[in-house]
Amino acid sequence: MDFATFRAEALADGYDEVLERSWPADAVLDEHTYPFALKLRVAAGEMWVTVSQDTRHLRPGDEFALDREVPHAERYGHRGATYWVARRA
Repeated sequence: MDFATFRAEALADGYDEVLERSWPADAVLDEHTYPFALKLRVAAGEMWVTVSQDTRHLRPGDEFALDREVPHAERYGHRGATYWVARRA
């Protein structure tokens, strides 16, 4: 899947905004929330997302969804990560 396809599908599913985000190597975001629901697809690199006590290791091609205001933490691999994210208020 390419970004254009991801974007078109996300907009058709009712998401408001679709972006490509990149994070540097070994970046860590402590527990936080977002004021929007999201779904993402990892395009390059790897990341770990922790919700409650559940940690998911995401690699290229993996997808993840999160409702708005859900506390979670993020950690990025030694080469960083790039993902496509669709957001819905």
